[in-house]
Amino acid sequence: MQELIDYIARSLVDDPTEVSVTVRETGRELRVELRVAEEDMGRVIGRQGRVANAMRTLMRVISSRQGVRSSLDII
Repeated sequence: MQELIDYIARSLVDDPTEVSVTVRETGRELRVELRVAEEDMGRVIGRQGRVANAMRTLMRVISSRQGVRSSLDII
């Protein structure tokens, strides 16, 4: 899941070196933190949050198959 979010984010931003993805596991829950440069924040979130919601949907599908819950925080 970390690789998927990293790939999507790096494809969207102008400065892919500023992208970092951190995964924290607490029991049956995954918390994914995506950090991007300040000027790339709008590209990752998208208009009305559509890109962010699409990434969250993909994560939800993958995590439900694994039997865990997931959340994505864009920082």
